[in-house]
Amino acid sequence: MHDFETVRDIALSLPEVVDGTSYGAPAVKLRGKLLACVPVNKSAEGNCAVVRIDLGRRAELLQQFPDIYYITDHYAPHPTVLVRLSRITRGDLKKLLQEAWQFVAAKRR
Repeated sequence: MHDFETVRDIALSLPEVVDGTSYGAPAVKLRGKLLACVPVNKSAEGNCAVVRIDLGRRAELLQQFPDIYYITDHYAPHPTVLVRLSRITRGDLKKLLQEAWQFVAAKRR
């Protein structure tokens, strides 16, 4: 079973990603921009992560894998997806974080 430590370990293996915080919760950031964090809003389930992702890609993930990915009203306006860490494989989590890295890196250009 994965937790945010797994997210952190994978993310820190990506270029220029560093530890950080978001609203006082553990986070990983790329060049000062949020990549992923522990959700602090009470609408999120336990043992989840908030991951920055393109809204189109988020729609695909929500439709294809609703048992792993979800969204709440609080997070819906933002380019993020909530991930149930107990239900995602390490390989899929790595792919998601690589996509998040590409999304955040592209936003800075």
